[in-house]
Amino acid sequence: MVNKFAYGTFPSTRQRRNRMTDWSRRMVAETRLTSHDLILPVFVIDGKNERTPIPSMPGVERQSVDILVETAKHAEKLGIPAIALFPYIDASLKTKDAREAYNPDNVVCRAVKAIKDACPNLGVITDVALDPFNADGQDGIVVDGQILNDETTEALVRQALVQAQAGCDVVAPSDMMDGRIGAIRKVLEESSLKNVQIMAYSAKYASAFYGPFRDAIGSASALGKADKKTYQLDPANSDEAMREVAYDLDEGADSVIVKPGLPYLDVLYRVKQEFGVPVFAYQVSGEYAMMRAAGQNGWLDYIGCAIETLSCFKRAGASGVLTYSAIEVAEALEG
Repeated sequence: MVNKFAYGTFPSTRQRRNRMTDWSRRMVAETRLTSHDLILPVFVIDGKNERTPIPSMPGVERQSVDILVETAKHAEKLGIPAIALFPYIDASLKTKDAREAYNPDNVVCRAVKAIKDACPNLGVITDVALDPFNADGQDGIVVDGQILNDETTEALVRQALVQAQAGCDVVAPSDMMDGRIGAIRKVLEESSLKNVQIMAYSAKYASAFYGPFRDAIGSASALGKADKKTYQLDPANSDEAMREVAYDLDEGADSVIVKPGLPYLDVLYRVKQEFGVPVFAYQVSGEYAMMRAAGQNGWLDYIGCAIETLSCFKRAGASGVLTYSAIEVAEALEG
């Protein structure tokens, strides 16, 4: 077999020539990372003028709606196309049936309205999952120790509907219940909300990298020693992820997410190669926390590593990346 990359021999061909100068490296770059590739995940809380640091995610805060609007304006100014909303809910509102998730006046819906009023051209993505609202800390409704799929899907449909009615551009079901994409698409079509996108967490793994996120949304204590292995994917599997993606696309998803990011670059690449649809990577809280903490300790260059890893996602086929580093990276790219 002829090597398609054999285009000459040394010394007539010197591979380093294209790498010798900054201008040349930029000119021949195969992958380009810009602020348009970034999605900023944010955590919203009730109150006014409230900022609550998240100790396990240095540099990340929970923000009240008024503060979050200013963050959204800054992100838009930097060229970041969308933000992804995640709520921190007061313990008094958490119930076994997670009914606050589909309260049309919950903090997520209020945040959507405020952000879209202030930044109508900024995309707003909402998380469709029950864990922030669930007294059990699970993404699904729990009865007698069992996580019920169909009953959970009914709640997710109601949650997605109030978010879409509030004005979000994209609903992003992250729960990994069977059949929820088709059910959500059906209600959106029936409710004259056919233009609302569904960004499905189709390949979401039962990962150890989610710890800081669960601190951020306040589900860690409720979840306790329980896990999510009955509905999130086994980290050992990739064929299973392809089946999940296929199902979600067939049911009406417009794009899909692979989560976490770096440990699953092979899955990201496979999804892009096999389906050719918009696919997003989520650089999750544990990935962010490792880089950030190591940077604070002087062990590595945090921004340099953030840019490098985000470029890796792009190289593997990602249309974009959800990353807590979005604003800092966008500022670095701008500068």
